[in-house]
Parts: sequence; C-alpha cells; structure tokens
Amino acid sequence: MKNTALSSFALATGLAFAALQPVSAAIQEEADTVTKEASQTAPAAPPVAEKREHSYTHHGITISDPYHWLKDQSYPTIDDEDVLDYVKAENAWFEAQMGGQEALTEELFAEMRARIKEDDSTVPQKDGDFVYWSEFEEGAQYRKHYRKPVDALQTDKPQLILDENALAEGKEYFRLGTASVSESGRYLAYSTDTSGAERYTGVIKDLQTGELLSDEIPNLRSGLTWAANDTALVYGPSTEEWRTLEAKLHVIGTPSEDDVVLYKEEDESFSVGTGLTAQEDWLVIASGDNETSEVRLVRRDDPTGEQILIKPRTKGVEYSVDVRDGDIFVWTNDDHINFRLAKASVDTPGTWETVIAGSDEFYLTGFDLFKDFFVTEGRLNGLDQIQLRQYDAPQAAKPIAFPEASYNAGLSNNPEYDMTKLRLSYESMVTPDSVYDYNVATGALELLKQQEIPSGYDADLYATERVEITARDGTKVPVSIVMRKDRPAGGPMHLYAYASYGYAVPPGFSTTRLSLIDRGFAYGIVHARGGDDLGRRWYLQGKLFERTNTFNDFVDAGRALIAKGYTAEGKVTASGGSAGGELMGAIVNQDPSQYGAVVSHVPFVDVLNTMLDESLPLTPGEWQEWGNPIESKEAFAYILHYSPYDQVSAQNYPPMLVTAGLNDPRVTYWEPAKWVAKLREVKTDDNVLLLKTNMGAGHGGKSGRWNSLYETAEEFAFILWQMGMTDEAAD
Repeated sequence: MKNTALSSFALATGLAFAALQPVSAAIQEEADTVTKEASQTAPAAPPVAEKREHSYTHHGITISDPYHWLKDQSYPTIDDEDVLDYVKAENAWFEAQMGGQEALTEELFAEMRARIKEDDSTVPQKDGDFVYWSEFEEGAQYRKHYRKPVDALQTDKPQLILDENALAEGKEYFRLGTASVSESGRYLAYSTDTSGAERYTGVIKDLQTGELLSDEIPNLRSGLTWAANDTALVYGPSTEEWRTLEAKLHVIGTPSEDDVVLYKEEDESFSVGTGLTAQEDWLVIASGDNETSEVRLVRRDDPTGEQILIKPRTKGVEYSVDVRDGDIFVWTNDDHINFRLAKASVDTPGTWETVIAGSDEFYLTGFDLFKDFFVTEGRLNGLDQIQLRQYDAPQAAKPIAFPEASYNAGLSNNPEYDMTKLRLSYESMVTPDSVYDYNVATGALELLKQQEIPSGYDADLYATERVEITARDGTKVPVSIVMRKDRPAGGPMHLYAYASYGYAVPPGFSTTRLSLIDRGFAYGIVHARGGDDLGRRWYLQGKLFERTNTFNDFVDAGRALIAKGYTAEGKVTASGGSAGGELMGAIVNQDPSQYGAVVSHVPFVDVLNTMLDESLPLTPGEWQEWGNPIESKEAFAYILHYSPYDQVSAQNYPPMLVTAGLNDPRVTYWEPAKWVAKLREVKTDDNVLLLKTNMGAGHGGKSGRWNSLYETAEEFAFILWQMGMTDEAAD
C-alpha cells in the first residue's frame, strides 16, 4: 500500500541540522520550574549575556564571536549551567513581558479555538479490505484512528486501531511519525517521538488481538514499509549524527540488532528513503541531497534480492521513479529545468525516452500512476494544475478546472492502484479546506466535506487578490493577499514567507489569521524567490550566490505595498520560521523602519558558523543550498555579508519575538540565543525583544493541537500589543 488513510506526521520542510540527543527530562522539569519561579519574581530588566572572547580565521578573514559559549560545548548533551541559566532568564523575561498581555492571549486563543470543530473527523477512504479515517474528540489534543471492513460498513462497529491521546498521556511532548498498515491488514507499524528531537521509536501492533509485538525499532528517522509478505519492515535508521544513511530490513520477531542493511550510502551529505511503487510490487530505495538523486529497485517480496540501479548519480540531476507493468516512469530535470516525464524498461532502466517534454511555461512537480490513467501535477503561471492523462496518448492532458482565480489544489489520499474516483484537496485564501472526489469517467467534482467553522464564517466579507510588485532588479514578484472588504486603506498589514528549498507557500485558508484580519489587518504571502512558486528557476534564483534575492524580494514587496496604499511605514508586521526565520533576520538588518513588529520562529540566523561546522550532522548536506564556506572563499564572503547574526549592527530594530526549541534537531537552540544576545548588546532602541525557548520541544514548537494553538495566540498578542491594538475587539 503506497499510502494509508492514517494520518502521518510529515517532517517540517526547512533547514534540518544537528540531531542531537534530547535534553533530559530532569533538566526540562527543572528549567520549567525555574522559569516559572523566575517569572513570578518579575525581572525588572532583560538578561544580558556575558561576552567571552572567541575568534576564528578562515581564508585570511578573522571573525569575532563572543557569544560562541552559548553553544554547549558538551553538545549533544545540554548541561552547561551557564547556558541553561541564560535560557531560563530569557524565558523569565518573556513571561514577565507577556504577562501583561495574558488577557489578550486568552481572548485570541478562545477566538481561534471557537473556529475549530473540536469533534472533527477526516473523510473515510477505502484501502484494500477496510475503510480508514481519524477523529478528534471534543477537547482532545490528539487524534484517534479507526477502520471498518468494506463488506460490513453498515453493521460492524468501528475498530479503534490507534489512540494518540493514550500514547501521549503523561508526556510533555508527543508526535506520531510514520503509520503503516500491512498488506494483509493485520498489523499496524507506527513510530512516535516524545521529546521533539525527531528520533522516533517504531513498534508493531497486532490489530486482531490489540497487543503490541515485542519488536521495537529505536532511532528511527524515516519510513516503515511492509515487505516480504508482511514478515518484514524496511526503514531508515538515524545515525548518532541524525543522518539517514541506510535502508534496513527488520524481520518480525527478531532483535533489531539483527536487522539487515539493504543499502548503505557512503556520501554523508546524502539521505536515504524508501517506499513502494504504484502496484506495490517493487521497493524503491532512493538516495539524494538537495540537487542530486540516485534510485534503486528491488522486488518487494524479495527485499534482500538483486537491486536494479536506475541510473548512476550525476551532480545536479534529480529524478524519482514509479513502475507500471514493467515500465519505469521517471520524473527528472536532466534536460529541462522544469522537469520532464520519461519512460524506460526494467530491463534497460537507464535508457530514458521522453513521455512529456519539459516546458518553460508548465512546471511539472510530480506524477502518480493508476491502473487506467496517470496524473501529472504542476503549476502554470504559479497556479496549481492537476491533469489526467492516458497511457496511450500522454500528450493530451485533461486538466481539472477549479472556480477561483487563485487557489491551492492537489491530489489527496488515493491509496489504491485501481481508482475510479480521485480524492482531491482544495482551498483558497477565502475558501476553507475542502475535500472532493473527482469522477474520472464523467469529470464531475463531488464536495465531500468543507472545513466547518463553528463560530461562523462568511466568505462574502473577505476579498483576496494576487498582485505583482517589482523588485529592485526588475523582477515581478507575486503577493497573495486576503483582507476584509470593509478594511480602510493604509491599515496594518502582516507579511509572511518561507522562500527556501524550493518550497512554495500556497495561497491557502487559515482560521487563525482571521484574528488579525478581523482587526483590520491585510494578510499577505510573499512568493519570493527561493521557493519554486513560478518554476524551478524561481527556486534557483534564491539559493547559493543568489540568496539575497529572497531578502530583497520581501523588503521590496513591503515597500511596494506601502506605495500602493495597502499599508504605511511602520505598519507592516512580518513572520517566518526556520529558513523563513533567517529571512526575518535579514529584513530587519536591511530595512528595520518598515516593520512595526517581527516574529522569527526557530530562526536559522547563524548561517556562517553553522556552515563552517561540518561536525554538525546535516551541515554537509546543506552546502548545496547555502554554499561551502570551508572550501570556498567566495562562499565564505557571500554568506558573511548576509548572515543575520553576523550583520547585526548599531541601529534601531523593530519589536521582535524570537522562539527556539532546546531539543530542536534542525535549527539548534543556540542560533536564536546568540542572535538575541547580540541584538541586546548592539541595537540602539528600547523596543521589546523577547526570546522564548521551549524546554521540552523541538523545531515545531509544542505538540497537541491546543498547545500549538496557544502559541499562535501568543504570537498574535505580541503583534497586536506592539501595534497598539490591544483594546480592539474582533467583529
């Protein structure tokens, strides 16, 4: 089964660094206690980090870094009392400052929660002999997962196959990772993370008896793919450095120490992942970094058998594959930047013949094979496209039409090879998340479910626009905007972007952002270069030696929107996380007066130091994205000239809220800690600067839907506070 109807946690897109052992539960508990006690004493001034002499020289350039000590030198263990004391003091300052906004935070949280249907469920989907779905119960933080036999839908009671709430009970943090039902339907393999460090533990549940098997797979990073007629699982283990360099086979009933290595990657900048082909007869073992791929196939029923190498890796060439009746379909950028679809025989896997040629206009982002047709997905002029195609006439695309001019649409949960109806997802900035079935034979779209907003939502009150601004180099950059129709011109405006790794932020719907919009904000998504919103070239123009295009696009978008009358100087607020947090650091260095408040979540701001530290687990794999300053003087100089931490200067900065996770394996806690420490030392204003470090969580903040929602309420309360709008109520 290439998919299941089970909800699974997708690792956050974005910078992934240093894996690291989670901070101990004892340290977490002590830190939380100390932070709470410290907040009760209401510190009168923000903490000032000590400066300790530290410098290094590369390419004849010497860099002073007096806050280097905030990286615990015993890392991955975090037990340096000076480091922990500083983090706790910053948390106490955060609590003291935000304490005055507690009522507003609670008000926002209540608003946001009232827009969520608490006892909600997914649309059931057939997968083999069962129909699967998941539910939230009223008040619950996590989901329950159910199924029913297809031949007893009207008679049998639902079978609870997994209760995340029970698994999370008593834990400060919980995240469900991979969940996979065996081909026979008897077993459920799933993995969990209870620290936020993204080191999962895999287990197997017998769905007939309800009991867990004795098998346990520790340090799981990716995948739990059933193989060998449900007698084994293929998975990707984590190394001590949080790298996934192997595909391993675990035979049910045997110790994990006896697991067999199916493939081992020698290049530590690459990562290994596994999956199944459309007909579920081949196991796919893929290896790659941010710009190069290599794929192998092996029979699913004989996973230790002979592997077929599709084509040896060539630097800069990406490809992925699927198989139908002995034909290998290949998605690749080998001869066009926007990718083509090719085909080869299993007997001659490296000989690729074009099925759909690459196009300057249409950006091919992926494909899915089904029994009687296949689907291509991509973007045309930045808008999502879903196209049905026939195997005997692949050039004739049948696009699925959608009613709005700007939207987010794509294939959803389609687990079976023989599908007569395709499950689709659809939303726009004014249309709530919607689930459709598309009838392949008739072309009819059937709405199965639309996100319900219990407190009420009237789409007619809101307007959405897609405007183009002209960046300083003449490039036209799109911005997707939503606001109330009765909003006065020139009011506050919040801008968001990620713009890294080729990830395009879709113009989708959000109930939480209504708490800003209903208070007079316009909300804009800047489709800056660095994402692949307008094609692969758009991504390439925001990485390596063109990274500063991303920062300029965002700054110029705000300036253009001010000039167009959407907002005004000092009324622009902004937020971003991870690599988007790096963006926040760059824009406040470049144009601080534009912004009334900035929120930077788990920000990758210490770019130069991180790219110089090849001992950090994922740094080698990130050189293709940011450059290798160890080997290249040019890369060193380029990163230095934009790295937000290195470019902090003596100037006024806007009010800022910065977040971190002590267990974060992607952007380590010391990056935001060092950045805030340096800002406190250098900045020339008295604006509020807050650092909140989650002591028991990682890159994504707190787990659980209400805990996460409360953190969003805190963010919005900070923004409204700094914009002087704390007394304004939503309509």
